[in-house]
Amino acid sequence: MSNSFSLSLQRLPLTLPVTIRSQIINTIPNILRPTLALIPTKLQKKLILPALHSVFNEAINEGDFDFLEGKWLKISITDLNLNWLISFTDNQLIMADNNNTIKEDVSFSASGDDLLLIAGRKQDPDTLFFQRRLKIEGDTELGLEVKNLIDALELDQLPKSIHKFVEYSASLLQQTRDELNQ
Repeated sequence: MSNSFSLSLQRLPLTLPVTIRSQIINTIPNILRPTLALIPTKLQKKLILPALHSVFNEAINEGDFDFLEGKWLKISITDLNLNWLISFTDNQLIMADNNNTIKEDVSFSASGDDLLLIAGRKQDPDTLFFQRRLKIEGDTELGLEVKNLIDALELDQLPKSIHKFVEYSASLLQQTRDELNQ
């Protein structure tokens, strides 16, 4: 993400009327879903795996992903119809092809909004779990280890432009939800 995009993003007001913000938030999945469906799995892998390695580099080097060796984690973004199977082998995160018949050991599923709120530290995964907005199914112990690893991730570990984008987007989303619930 370029610095000019990041700077223009910061200039967007969080003070847009709540009805407009809500409409934008509700429209985004409808725009992204068909677009993302066109991205082949191989290209998704080329984009996602380096990003994950960048974000979790320290955790990988410290052996924090060893628990995932030989296990499969399914991540589903429900409103975007995105599903990824991720595992760990030879000190690397790997991703299965979508046409693969691998059965996941644990799965995490939530809407893109809720995952954004988790990433932006605006919502706690435990709260979303108990509200049934974050579903964790399968191997409970494995799911807890994945959740703890995500909880330990600091937003500053993301590249600066992505950090700012996540932080801004999560703030906009949380402020909109808060205002709608008043």
